Amino acid sequence: MASKDADPSLGYLTRKDTEVKLPRPTRVKNKTPAPIQITAEQILREARERQEAEIRPPKQKITDSTELADYRLRKRKEFEDLIRRVRWNVSVWIKYAQWEESQKDFNRARSVWERALEVDYRNHTLWLKYAEVEMKNKFINHARNVWDRAVTLLPRVDQLWYKYIHMEEMLGNVAGARQIFERWMSWMPDQQGWLSYIKFELRYNEVERARAIYERFVQCHPKVGAWIKYAKFEMKNGEIVRARNVYERAVEKLADEEDAEQLFVAFAEFEERCKETERARCIYKFALDHIPKGRAEDLYRKFVAFEKQYGDKEGIEDAIVGKRRFQYEGEVRKNPMNYDTWFDYIRLEESVGSKERIREAYERAIANVPPAEEKRYWQRYIYLWINYALYEELDAGDTERTRDVYRECLKLIPHEKFSFAKIWLLAAQFEIRQLNLKGARQILGNAIGKAPKDKIFKKYIEIELQLGNIDRCRKLYEKYLEWAPENCYAWSKYAELERSLSETERARSIFELAITQPALDMPELLWKAYIDFEISEGEYEQTRGLYERLLDRTKHLKVWISYAKFEASAMEENNGGSDSPQDGVQEEKKECIQRARRV
Repeated sequence: MASKDADPSLGYLTRKDTEVKLPRPTRVKNKTPAPIQITAEQILREARERQEAEIRPPKQKITDSTELADYRLRKRKEFEDLIRRVRWNVSVWIKYAQWEESQKDFNRARSVWERALEVDYRNHTLWLKYAEVEMKNKFINHARNVWDRAVTLLPRVDQLWYKYIHMEEMLGNVAGARQIFERWMSWMPDQQGWLSYIKFELRYNEVERARAIYERFVQCHPKVGAWIKYAKFEMKNGEIVRARNVYERAVEKLADEEDAEQLFVAFAEFEERCKETERARCIYKFALDHIPKGRAEDLYRKFVAFEKQYGDKEGIEDAIVGKRRFQYEGEVRKNPMNYDTWFDYIRLEESVGSKERIREAYERAIANVPPAEEKRYWQRYIYLWINYALYEELDAGDTERTRDVYRECLKLIPHEKFSFAKIWLLAAQFEIRQLNLKGARQILGNAIGKAPKDKIFKKYIEIELQLGNIDRCRKLYEKYLEWAPENCYAWSKYAELERSLSETERARSIFELAITQPALDMPELLWKAYIDFEISEGEYEQTRGLYERLLDRTKHLKVWISYAKFEASAMEENNGGSDSPQDGVQEEKKECIQRARRV
C-alpha cells in the first residue's frame, strides 16, 4: 500500500526518501591554535614531493627499412582515421601534410594538401602553409602554381598577393612582380595595396611609373588622404608645379566632402612652404567661406597661427574675428533660441562691417521664432527685428529693405493674442522720416484696427496735432474713447484739446459725458480737471454745482477741504477782479466767508 505522501513522478517515493543526506558538519570544540602551525607553502611542497614520476613512452630507434615502413604505415593509418573522424578540422590536415614533408615524401605531402583544399579551399591559412612548404623546399614553380591558384580563388585576401609578390621580388623577377601587382590592381584593392605598388616602383626608381599609378590610385580612391599623398610625392620629387596642380584638382573634386578641411590645411601649408603667403591666405579664406563652421575648428586655429606669423595688424584682427565667429556659431548651434548670443554675434559682425555677413546673421537670427505664442517669450526676440530695421535704415541706408523688415515683422506677430506698440510706432515714424505720411497713417490705422493700445493712440494723436489736423484728432479721440471709455486721461486730454481751440461748450459737453460714465479708472483726476476748467473759465456757479454733485457721490475729506478752499479763493478772486464800491466788496467777502464756513 503506497503512502499518501508518495509522488508518482518520484517512483512512488516520498520527498523525504529522495532528499540528499549530507554528513553532519563537525563541530570544533577546542578553538585554541595548534602548537605547530603549517603554512600553505609547506602543504604545496609536500604534495609535490609525494607526486609520482611522469610516465613517458620509451624512445624508439628505427634500424631497418622494414621497421620504418611499418612505422610509416601505422602513422598514416592514425592520421587517416583521425581525418575520417574530423574531416573539417584544418589543423589535422596540416599536421598530416607536415609529417609527410618531414618524411621527405613530397608527392604524398602535396596529395594531402590538395585533399585538404578540396575540403575547405576558402581557408587562406591552408594556401599560405602549402605555398610556404613548396618555397621552403625550393620548389619554385610549384610554389608559383599554388600562389596563382590562391589569388585566383581568393582575390580579396591581401596577404596572398603580398606573399606572392614578395616571393617574386626575392627571386629578382621584377617584371613578374609588376605583372602580379597589375592583376591585383584590377580588383581595386584598398589604399594599402596601391601604396605598396607605388613603393615597389620607387624601390626601382621608376618615378614615372609611380606617378601613373598615383593617377589611377586617386581615381580608384577619390579620398582626401589619397590626393594629399599624391601631392606630397610630387613635392618630395621637387615638382612644385605638379604638386600645386594635384592640390587644385583635389579642391575642384572634393571641396564639398566631409574631410575637405584636411585638404585645405595641407594645401595652405604647402603654399606656406613654397613661401607663397598670399596664395596660402587666399586658400584659408576660401576654405573658411566654403566649409560649414562646425567642421572648421582646426582650420581656424591654423589660420590664426598663420596670420600671427605672416599677417599685418588687419589680417590678425580678421583671423581673431573669425575665431570668435566660430565660437558664436557653436553656441547658436547648441541653443538657437538664446537671443542674447545672437545679439553678441550680430554686434561682432557689425564691428567688422561686411553688409552681406550682417544681413545673413540677422536673417538667421530672426528665423528662430519663439515656439509659444506668449508675450514673455517674444520680448527679447522682437528687438532682433527692431535692430535689423534700424541697421538697414541708418547704417545700410536701404529704405526698401527697411520697409520690408517692418512689414514682415508685423505680419509675423500674432496680433489677436498680443502685440507690440513699439513696432507699429517705429514703422510709422520711419515712414514719416521718408516723408510718406500716407504710409504712416495706414500703419497707425492698421495698428488701431488690429491691436489698439494707449501708446499708439497717444502717438497718432500727437502726430496729427503737430500736423494741425484737428478733425482727425477728434476722430481719433472718439475711437480712443470707444475702445477705452473708462480712460480718464483720454477724456481730460480730449477736453483740453477742445479748450485749447476755445471750444468751451464742446469741452464742457465732453466733461459732462465723461463724468456720467459708469466706470472710470481715476475719477478724482477727471473731476479735478473739470472743476479746474470751470474755475479757469470763471464760472463759479457751475463750479459750485459740480462740487455739490461730487459731494453727492463721495464724502471724502479732501473734497470738502478743496470745496472750502475754492470758496475762500473765489472771494479773493472776486476781490481782486471787481471794480464795485467798497461796501459791496465787504458784503461779498462776508458772504464768501459764510459759504466757506458753511462748507
